[in-house]
Amino acid sequence: MKVRLHEMSWTEAKEFFKENDVAILPVGSNEQHGPQNPLGTDHLIAKAIAEETAKRAGVLCLQVIPFGVSSHHKQFWGTIYISPETFKGYVKEVCLSLNYYGIRKIVVVNGHGGNLCALMETARELREKRIFISIFQWWPAANKLLPDLFKPEERKHAAAEETSVNLALHPQIVDMNKAVDEEPRKHTVQTEGMTLPLDTVDYTSSGVFGKSTTASAEKGKKVFEAAVNELVRHVILLKEAEIEDLVRKPKV
Repeated sequence: MKVRLHEMSWTEAKEFFKENDVAILPVGSNEQHGPQNPLGTDHLIAKAIAEETAKRAGVLCLQVIPFGVSSHHKQFWGTIYISPETFKGYVKEVCLSLNYYGIRKIVVVNGHGGNLCALMETARELREKRIFISIFQWWPAANKLLPDLFKPEERKHAAAEETSVNLALHPQIVDMNKAVDEEPRKHTVQTEGMTLPLDTVDYTSSGVFGKSTTASAEKGKKVFEAAVNELVRHVILLKEAEIEDLVRKPKV
């Protein structure tokens, strides 16, 4: 059974939409992930998780949106970034297009943390239009599901956990000979409870936050399976849920 929308004909899509009200939309970014990882790390991982989940759960999967809110990485070459407003508008219009064909429940598989605020705003706005959007991020899920698989310094941006998932999915574009370990710098004005408008380059020269040299494909496969299994569980619950239990409630 085809689950990728772009591989269907319009007649096949029509039949699929008639029977389903759930779709998965992967989004990510094209930004630096250290000297060892591809720039497409975030959208490549999101795409893989989304497509595998769609196959197992029997729901529709859209093409990945590869660019995201990544201006904080722009000092590293090859990072392509768009504004939160542009990203939000693009995602919103994709979701509204899906809704035109009867999709009322959309799972956004987000591969890049910088997208989250824009995605949450979009989800809240579309809930008013009786469209329910849930947002899945694999790394907090893996942290809860596999708490002992990696040390804290291995679970940060471009570190061992993320590199391990890359090694499991597409080892041919990961160069572990270039993997580095770098402890993020603390800014001179940083104090407890303070949020600063800093960029990645303010913290790290390599783009790696923590330890990446301990990455392995074996660990990456465990993370991928745990993430997919958890997302499948959510999709099944979503398929069974009544839309009235998902949309915004009226005032009391």
